[in-house]
Amino acid sequence: MLTGPVWSEKIRAEIAKAVIGQHDVIERLLLALLANGHVLLEGMPGLAKTLLVKSLGTALGVQCERIQFTPDLLPSDVVGTMIFSPKDAAFAPHRGPIFANLVLADEINRAPAKVQSALLEAMQERQVTLGGQTHPLPKPFFVMATQNPVEQEGTYPLPEAQTDRFLFKLLVDYPTLADETAVMSRWGQVTKSPALVPVSSGEELLSLRAAVDAVHVAPAVQAYIIAIVRATRDLAKPIPGGKARHVSYGASPRASLALYQAAKALAWLRGQDFVAPVLVQELAPDVLRHRIGLTYEAEAENLSADSIVAQVLAQTPMPSAATT
Repeated sequence: MLTGPVWSEKIRAEIAKAVIGQHDVIERLLLALLANGHVLLEGMPGLAKTLLVKSLGTALGVQCERIQFTPDLLPSDVVGTMIFSPKDAAFAPHRGPIFANLVLADEINRAPAKVQSALLEAMQERQVTLGGQTHPLPKPFFVMATQNPVEQEGTYPLPEAQTDRFLFKLLVDYPTLADETAVMSRWGQVTKSPALVPVSSGEELLSLRAAVDAVHVAPAVQAYIIAIVRATRDLAKPIPGGKARHVSYGASPRASLALYQAAKALAWLRGQDFVAPVLVQELAPDVLRHRIGLTYEAEAENLSADSIVAQVLAQTPMPSAATT
């Protein structure tokens, strides 16, 4: 039986041929694969976000399609359209690049709202509608989107309904000095990219989910997850005395499910058969940062969603080891 650490290591080793560092981000991407969730990666240009996702698709051995999001992109460029066939005298569906196992939505926040809404059905239902008929997407199916910080010119904040569909929002930071030095040493004089080979498959990934589902989550840990998510909603309630709130809306029930599923996947990936509360704490920022709305007062005080999550974690009692 393939274990989480063994599966993780063989994927990581293959990705490392093309991407140096970003170990935490890679682990979160693997968690999303196991938890059947989508990922939003945010970071400045040049941090290998696109290369990382493409390398993951190659190592996993699945069909990967890249969609470059631009202001003039149309929904039909993503999901496809109906094309008239003179031979058959009828319209037939022409499938777009969304019909792949791993869809890389590059610079997703540069496209208009209609294109963003075209992704909603695919991300949530794993299907698209063409010509009044629904077409199921391949299994497995994931959207891994990259975006530059919304403060940059020509970018737009994603709708809340869409960001809520992402299991994680990951912040990709600059590499360490050692990693950046290794990048320069490895590729500074190389004229071609390293060749990656598949070391897993979509079928293997689907089979591993049964092992993830078998990971035990104690009732106390389930209650802890719900308490964390509900605490974000409590911060959005009016404060007596007219004191300014820092949160305009809290996380939805989808956040509870995301934290629950991701924690089980992380436990399995690290070779554990139960979810410890510390794993929930570790995953909470990545699951919640894009599901919390900040008020103008919070932005004026330079508060971030991560600082709000840290506050929630500090104020929510963690279950004891005896109850897990």
